[in-house]
Formats: sequence, C-alpha cells, structure tokens
Amino acid sequence: MTLPLPPRNRLADLILDSLHDADARKGLEALAAVCVEPRALTGRECPAAFPVDLFERRGEGLALKSGWTEHAAEFGERAARAWRAIGARPLDPADAPLAAALAAAAALFDAGLYFEVHEALEPYWMRAVGDEREALQGLIQVAVGFQHLVNGNLSGARALLHDGCAKILGRRLEAIELEPFARAAQGCLDSVLALGDDAAARFDWTTVPRFPRIDRPSPQPSPQRGEEARNSSPPEGERAG
Repeated sequence: MTLPLPPRNRLADLILDSLHDADARKGLEALAAVCVEPRALTGRECPAAFPVDLFERRGEGLALKSGWTEHAAEFGERAARAWRAIGARPLDPADAPLAAALAAAAALFDAGLYFEVHEALEPYWMRAVGDEREALQGLIQVAVGFQHLVNGNLSGARALLHDGCAKILGRRLEAIELEPFARAAQGCLDSVLALGDDAAARFDWTTVPRFPRIDRPSPQPSPQRGEEARNSSPPEGERAG
C-alpha cells in the first residue's frame, strides 16, 4: 500500500534532517515510539521536531490522522526502521562532505529506505561534474530502481536498474570501488527480467546487495526485504533517476 504524499514526504524530511540535526533526531525517536505505543508521550513534552501535523489526539494517546488510518502500520514500521538505521549514528554536519553523505546513504539503503537515498544524494549529484556526477547518478538510479520494484512498477525498475548499473560499473567514488555493487545489482536485474510479470511478487529481496562503503569491499546481501521498503513512488520530473 502506497503512503499518501503528506505523511510520506513529512517522514522522509524528518529522516533526512535526523542525519545532521539533534532536534530532528529526537523527533524521529519520539515518532517511532508513538507509532508503537500511542501514549508514549503522555506526560512528556513533545519534541519540537515531532510531526504533530500528522497526528490527532485519540483517547489517551496520539494516532495518525483519521484519513490515513489504513496506512498507520506501514507508516509506523517505516519510522521504526529509520530509527534503527540512524538513531545511533553520530550527527553529520549540516552540509556534510560527500564521504559522509555516502555513509548516510548506505545506512538508508541497507534499511530499504530507497526513496531517502535518492533525496539524500540528489543535492550532491546536482553540483557534481564529470565521472563523480555520473557515478552519483548511477547510485541514485539503482536506489530508485529498487523503489520502483517495491511499488510494482516493473518497467521503471528494469529501466533504472539497467541505467544505474551501467553508470557505476568499473567506477570509484571517494575511494570506494563501485564495481562489486554494480555487478550484484545487475544480478538482481537479471532476476527481475527472468521472473517477468511475476517479479514484484517473487523477487528474492535477500539478494539485494548492501550499499558500497570504504569498509565494505564485497557486496553482502541487504537485511531488508521488499515489504519493508517504502511503498511509494519517487517524485517524477527532472531528477537524477
């Protein structure tokens, strides 16, 4: 089920802000707690970054607004997954260097937060040039390709995984070898092609490689499965994907 745009985008913004902002980090922690226990903030001051605009008072606790009730479980699971992925990370600078942004993208990707990978890396792609720009675009396209696969958009998944893998094969970025990741992602694309119209339902998400890092030379399977990834389409338009 696809999250409606307001909670999807609000959550994504909070996750990305939590990479570098202490108040946002507290807001994400509180959000993850409330999604598990609606009364988690009872008797406590609500963190400034908590997305109160998405919630309403219900009984003694907080609940996602009535129009989005059917999406509450998905929203809460995603918030909890984001908190597990980045809650213990040191805060990055507000305008983090590319190496730090790639490390953050790795945490997001490995948690199945593919939409946020796109959003986190796009500003760096926009100001990059040459080989660096192409490598960043390739990483973004691979992330978006997996997001399309989660959403059941098979044509988008095939196209973006194909284009992304082609851009990062044989490349390095910030001393990170991208070739192993590219070849593992290409293997995922081969599986998608072989599964045909059943790919969205039958793809083995344990085969998705972990995002490349300096301390991670070989592609290891990602711990996240498709049902844990964001069920929402990346924005369209003039994007890296």
